Amino acid sequence: MNNAIVVSGWGQVTQPREASPPFQDPLDMMEEAARRAGEEAGRGALAAVDAVLVVRPQSRVLDAPEQALVGRLGLRPRITRLSGIGGQVPQQFVNEAAGMLARGDATAVLICGAETFYPRSADAARGEGALLQGIPADYDAEDAVGASALEVRHGLSLPIHGFPLFENALWAQSGLDKTAWLDRVGRLWAGFSEVAAQHPNAWTRRPLSATDIVTPAADNRPIAYPYTKRMVSLVMADIGAAVILTTADRAAAARDGGGRAVYFRGGAYARARQRFMIDKSDYTSSPALARAAARAEIRAGLAAAEVAAFDLYSCFPCAVNVARRHLGLEDGDPRPLTQTGGLGFFGGPGSNYALHGIASMAEAIAAGRYASGMTTALGWFMHKYAVGIYADTPGTHDISHDDRDDAAAPDAGEAPEAHDPAPRGGGVIETWTVVYDREQRPARGIVYGRTDAGLRFVANLPHDDAVYAEFTGENVVGRRVDLAGDGARTIATPAG
Repeated sequence: MNNAIVVSGWGQVTQPREASPPFQDPLDMMEEAARRAGEEAGRGALAAVDAVLVVRPQSRVLDAPEQALVGRLGLRPRITRLSGIGGQVPQQFVNEAAGMLARGDATAVLICGAETFYPRSADAARGEGALLQGIPADYDAEDAVGASALEVRHGLSLPIHGFPLFENALWAQSGLDKTAWLDRVGRLWAGFSEVAAQHPNAWTRRPLSATDIVTPAADNRPIAYPYTKRMVSLVMADIGAAVILTTADRAAAARDGGGRAVYFRGGAYARARQRFMIDKSDYTSSPALARAAARAEIRAGLAAAEVAAFDLYSCFPCAVNVARRHLGLEDGDPRPLTQTGGLGFFGGPGSNYALHGIASMAEAIAAGRYASGMTTALGWFMHKYAVGIYADTPGTHDISHDDRDDAAAPDAGEAPEAHDPAPRGGGVIETWTVVYDREQRPARGIVYGRTDAGLRFVANLPHDDAVYAEFTGENVVGRRVDLAGDGARTIATPAG
């Protein structure tokens, strides 16, 4: 199939901690990654690009970076776009680029993204608070908001607050005690750290043991129970990536017929109806992933059971384990789950991580290490998901309308759960976390559950050391609480 869609070029770049000034900004890194992708794609491949899609930087406020990048590269594209916010964006862009190419709207598409979050001055922003520092003050798109106003009042607004809720729900469902669950999660993450240690663009390249990862320490402070610093997404990194997609015949011409083609076999995007954590009826699954994966498998003609490798979006361990369950990946499955080492070790700033997963997967297939691979990418609290399947052989599916069909499809899953914004009386915990401050002290406990009337609630724990000790000692899902008001918040006190 000479008109099949291929990933013809890929490039990744890392600005190391010890870099000397002048430091690169995200635009500099995008330019370098794009040029590397062009070199990989072959003679005239970058110059032939007539569509440029840029993942919105979140580490720096840049004015029209897509236009600035086009100018630096000397391109004259018919299409330029700057994305919104969300970890699903890079894979969603690949899906859309494939549609453009299949319809003839473009002949070659460049997708770029980069971040420079690493603090290089004493007054630089640090930690999760820096995550959206590059978003303009007047940016008003819905994708900048991950939590409802009610949830924000209870101290949940960032990914680090919400994903531990999935983790503790998965733990409760497993039936394991705390030691066994943490050992399971730690061993998963230790494997990811080993992959990062071998990747030339990874931000951290030191393999860690399961004990090193899950045990709180001076250099591994607790973040949000049960997560330590080494169990969460590594935001403070300077990394960038780019890929070029085109048709198989154009790619072969640029390489004079040489090299192994990396075919984009098919992908899909889906959004869940249950957007916020308080909307969700289940904290152990993702309707958006279920739909996106099923559609991608059909379109690609390859099921998860058949692909040789994965790059599962890995902002937190729970995201990997939810994906494994939906894709039928059992414990002991020998196929790799990450090509990079994941967001916790490779680095996962802003919305661009998945482009590194895609570039690394394409490189691995082109090198003959795998015949096929699946990449997944999520936005906010598993609200949005994009999936892609790649292989060294072409498929037969016509992908020219897939991206448009996905955009027009109704949201996946059930309607948002009804909730009580000011509950009183009794309730039952469905999941929870305890958030710590930088001095490793509990700052607040966040509890989600159902009232005795069956309505969802969100509440805080009493600010009490004994309560925090109880809620970080064992799994408390299923415990009863008494709900009472405290101004704008609800307080959930363990029932006697």
